[in-house]
Amino acid sequence: MSETQATTVNETNYLNASSTLRSWLLTVDHKRIGILYLVTLTGFLLIGGIAAGLIRLELINASGRFFSHETYNKIFTAHGVVMIFFFLLPSIPAVFGNFLIPIMIGARDLAFPRLNLASWYIFVIGGVFGLSALVLGGVDTGWTFYTPYSSTYANSHVILTALGIFVAGFSSILTGINFIVTIHKMRAPGMTWFRLPLFVWAHYATSIVIVLGTPVIAITILLVACERLFHLGIFDPALGGDPVLFQHLFWFYSHPAVYIMVLPGMGVMSELIAAFSRKRIFGYTVVAMSSMAIAIIGFFVWGHHMFVSSQSIYAGLVFSFLSFLVAIPSAVKVFNWTATLYKGSISFKTPMVYALGFIGLFTVGGLTGLFLATAAVDVHVHDTYFVVAHFHYVMIGGAMMEFLGALHFWWPKMIGKMYPERVSRAGSILLFIAFNLTFFPQFILGYMGMPRRYHVYPPEFQLLHRMSSLGAGLLFISFAVVFGSLLWSLVKGKKAPANPWPAKGLEWETSSPPPTFNFDRIPEVTEEAYAYETLFGDEPGPTS
Repeated sequence: MSETQATTVNETNYLNASSTLRSWLLTVDHKRIGILYLVTLTGFLLIGGIAAGLIRLELINASGRFFSHETYNKIFTAHGVVMIFFFLLPSIPAVFGNFLIPIMIGARDLAFPRLNLASWYIFVIGGVFGLSALVLGGVDTGWTFYTPYSSTYANSHVILTALGIFVAGFSSILTGINFIVTIHKMRAPGMTWFRLPLFVWAHYATSIVIVLGTPVIAITILLVACERLFHLGIFDPALGGDPVLFQHLFWFYSHPAVYIMVLPGMGVMSELIAAFSRKRIFGYTVVAMSSMAIAIIGFFVWGHHMFVSSQSIYAGLVFSFLSFLVAIPSAVKVFNWTATLYKGSISFKTPMVYALGFIGLFTVGGLTGLFLATAAVDVHVHDTYFVVAHFHYVMIGGAMMEFLGALHFWWPKMIGKMYPERVSRAGSILLFIAFNLTFFPQFILGYMGMPRRYHVYPPEFQLLHRMSSLGAGLLFISFAVVFGSLLWSLVKGKKAPANPWPAKGLEWETSSPPPTFNFDRIPEVTEEAYAYETLFGDEPGPTS
């Protein structure tokens, strides 16, 4: 059989595939796999959110009425493990990277479709191990698994949880390899490197971090399990080990992991801001290169987590400088997005509200990160709620706003239905308000000396904790509105046109949802990315 005939047969098989559960579970269509990830990750988001709600419920009262010390430790560990390892790390690459990268570069699928499906199954297996640990009694080490407590003394399901994280890491590695090969080898004719959407650039940089960094955390978790099982002297000083070694290994991965969570969403922000200001991204090349700079410099800043962990003052000075340095490419993106908005024809649709909310929240998270990168300040606020607030402004205010912005921007393309715009926009505004009410008081708590991970605290902190818990309640309502509107659209939403916004990019030149192989024939790219002048001429586009 010739290659052309084989391709025709394969296309026929794809096009005739039914929508049964079996067809979804055996699919190698990158778009369906992205939706499988979306469903899976939404389940983990719900579990992590419930754990967060229980934390805030406990912290309403200074005396900690509902849970024992051990149970509270297990709840905040469950929240951290589920949200970080099983939602935030894979969220945008697994869902939107899978769905969009082949379409954006004019390809018919990822380079290794079966490997792509295998990566989803591996992720599910890892998630099952992690959830099994929760069902069987939980783990109480905190999401950082600091040794020697995790490797020797903790009386909980450390190994089962570590196994889940270890297995899920392989899913990330396979996905990263798939993206790198696809972007290198499968771009459509005319799709040069500097015609790539910035979404693709961000995922390319993220994939490099995933492939280089994830094996480090995998072997670190494996060493924890070996010490716990066989009493090897790796991290436990009583056995001749070094607990600070664990911190070096853990944070060498875990600080770049922040960019695994945030960097793909920065690509999302570039797409949203260009689409809803009707302008080409200001300084396109600089923004693209800033993604690569973040990926590279991010590997050299892990020591700022260890200013109080016996690190020498000279090493702390170097890591402090590098931590300020890594903020520069992030600041470049924010300044360039702001310049793009300047004199643009801005349309305040729901995705754009998320984009503007991201800029505000991420800026606060980034600036407070510079406080923590200053050794003298970090010594004062280390392991306090200041760190909790900073982390959530970056992760929830950053990565979550990016995820929801992407979900609302590409939902019509993925599902083929339009959501109710006014309800979704109201949900996004409520989420922004609720987020700030939840986490801004925690900056004050941390500066006043409230340590994190405590559920019994001095009464003078109770008012701020109650404000934070009230905000958490509003956050749950806002999420209910946001996801409720999307679920409503599945049943009663209007059929989405191919390009509902309108926006530039190859994904908007196919139907909603796209056909199995994305295009009737491979497109030829003849214009630069974000060439909105071809839609509206020299004048800005219409506002709404």
